Amino acid sequence: MVTQLTNPKIDAALLRNYSDKIRANGKIDPELYAKYNVKRGLRNADSTGVLVGLTSIGSVHGYMISESEKVAVPGQLFYRGINLTDLVKGFQDERRSGFEECAYLLLFGDLPKRDELETWKKTLGSFRRLPDGFKESAIIRAPGKDIMNSIARAVLMAYTYDPAPDQLDLDTLLRQSIELIAQFPTIAAYAYQAKAHYHMGQSLLLRYPEPELSTAENFLRLIREDGLYSPLEAELLDLCFVIHAEHGGGNNSAFTTHVVSSSFTDTYAAIAAAALSLKGPRHGGANLRVMQQMMEIKENVEHWDNENEVADYLRKILNKEAGDGTGLIYGLGHAVYTISDPRTEMLRARARELAKAKGRDEEMALYELIERLGPEVFNQNRAKPRELCANVDFYSGFVYDMLNIPIDLYTPIFAIARVVGWCAHRIEELLNGGPIIRPAYKAIVEPRPYVPQALR
Repeated sequence: MVTQLTNPKIDAALLRNYSDKIRANGKIDPELYAKYNVKRGLRNADSTGVLVGLTSIGSVHGYMISESEKVAVPGQLFYRGINLTDLVKGFQDERRSGFEECAYLLLFGDLPKRDELETWKKTLGSFRRLPDGFKESAIIRAPGKDIMNSIARAVLMAYTYDPAPDQLDLDTLLRQSIELIAQFPTIAAYAYQAKAHYHMGQSLLLRYPEPELSTAENFLRLIREDGLYSPLEAELLDLCFVIHAEHGGGNNSAFTTHVVSSSFTDTYAAIAAAALSLKGPRHGGANLRVMQQMMEIKENVEHWDNENEVADYLRKILNKEAGDGTGLIYGLGHAVYTISDPRTEMLRARARELAKAKGRDEEMALYELIERLGPEVFNQNRAKPRELCANVDFYSGFVYDMLNIPIDLYTPIFAIARVVGWCAHRIEELLNGGPIIRPAYKAIVEPRPYVPQALR
């Protein structure tokens, strides 16, 4: 039985008064950022990232600098120097799952030999079950309405089950990383099942993971009532895990891992912080916005194959006459990729297969039409056209929907994959012994005297 606590409510007028004070004293003149050359978002004036570190884990190529000018190039993503496209082709050509091999590569720096991969799979399989009492204390007794928050809380709770949670030696860091990578799918699945039961009135369904199954197979088995899945479904989810596993040290959640780890805090605190960074709609939660916008487009465009109708509605979104009022076409554009996102290229091709198998070719065609028309509509009447490509979030939500995965699990799927990158970046940060990360903020308030209360 979940106890619901009634919290006191703050007076609305008092709250507005407090808000007005913060607004009056907290807003900063935007011109000051330019005056003091502040790199907002740790980005340079040309939108390239400010160089703050080095990494050997992942690299993202979406542009090159030629004669001091930013020049767009087709996007490429590398894991430990290996092109992600080649990595995916390698395991897919051999008709086997790839996420476990990908995790090995990102953590240890090399592709595993056949016997090394089998040992690694068995190691992960042996840790998929949660420790005795963990699911009850960390998940079931406090079922959350947001799965990402539930995952972060469970990760923090794992600290209490670790015999040496604060040690920073490499052996301990690796042990903790292996356990987290193996258990993230189970935690996410159980957190969803707890929410479905306690907040949505469904039956509580908690299966044990099967050690011999892949990460993708186990996850589908744990979230589905019948526990069944097709090979194509498992292959496509496995691909999603692989393409989301890493994206360089500068993405928000990986950088969060570096920042928090540089304080020498424990692994569970660092990974929980990264997960909560990923939750944001500007990061891992972006595919939810794509899905919401696509639902609106499908409801308001009568003929999905009519280019003029689709373009007209996209124009309304950009003009803030439709959509959520932001003027954004979600899923188009990326901070690094310009001409193309390699993850999108791979996901689109397999999404077509699944759409055909699921009888959803019309929807797939609509997505591809928007991907083509969106940049054209965006650049109409712009003095300086901007390169705009579909990012991985554009198709990932549609893929999850075709896999009958509840929308509550879209961002957690991202976390299941990205925990590999977070653990690799945490180890890299601590292994190389850098100083605590502490950028500067310039204070712009003038000194003023303290005024006694009677004179205020």
